[in-house]
Amino acid sequence: MTILDGKKVSNDIKNEIGAEVEKMKQRGEKVPHLAAIIVGNDGASKTYVNSKVKACERVGFESSLFRMSSTISEIELLDKIEELNQNDDIDGFIVQLPLPPQIDTQKVLNAVDPDKDVDGFHPTNFGKMALDMTTFIPATPFGILELLERYDIPTKGKHTVVIGRSYIVGRPMSILMGRSGFPGNSTVTLTHEFTKNITQITSQADIIIIAVGIPDFLKGEMIKDDAVIIDVGITRVPDDNAEKGYIIKGDVDFENVSKRASFITPVPGGVGPMTVSMLLKNTLLARERHRVRNSEKQL
Repeated sequence: MTILDGKKVSNDIKNEIGAEVEKMKQRGEKVPHLAAIIVGNDGASKTYVNSKVKACERVGFESSLFRMSSTISEIELLDKIEELNQNDDIDGFIVQLPLPPQIDTQKVLNAVDPDKDVDGFHPTNFGKMALDMTTFIPATPFGILELLERYDIPTKGKHTVVIGRSYIVGRPMSILMGRSGFPGNSTVTLTHEFTKNITQITSQADIIIIAVGIPDFLKGEMIKDDAVIIDVGITRVPDDNAEKGYIIKGDVDFENVSKRASFITPVPGGVGPMTVSMLLKNTLLARERHRVRNSEKQL
């Protein structure tokens, strides 16, 4: 059994991006600029956004963080998004989810300029991804593809089972694993909480990608020997014996599943670190697109 070490691969990617930014500086080019909007005081969101800011510092990006009150109106938030859309200095930005109940999340995501949508959530980018066109791939699925590629895990002709159908992970993953090329060319089954006889399906899978947010959902008896397991779940589970009062668990019963798997991602340290690195990679792609477009305008 091989651990898919997202922490190590993430560091490799950051080093590669940092080297690219250094070359940009030497050529006298503008370095990438990533911005984030965070609404309210959600602890997990704060931690995640802070990790993005630190990652930007490490690779030499500029970064901006806009903190908004949890009582902000939808109109005010949309005005802020439009301001960032019009700001030529910002190459890409994200609106950290979840948003408070008074705000329509889909309306907010639709308001982001697709050329700056480095999260890959805008319908234009999602549609392009589904059509196998060049676009921003959502950061978590992009990170999973990168792990499969860097560990050279065969996907052609394999049966991939995706558990969970969110537009952030499950749905894009089901499209990407079935696309032409590598990683891809697999036969995909998309399952969710209402799927009947799910063990019958998972026990036939060569690759399982799970993102349901239910700790220990995937048990050892639900997989076949030598399956590849990608665990996207991350849940704080109360534990009086833990220093912080909780432990972090994935969607996979790691102890038992790892005994049968050929490759598996740990939680934490698997898919999580990859998400931030691929967000940086999308921002680098956005900067390059904007540079090309600006040079074409000057011709």
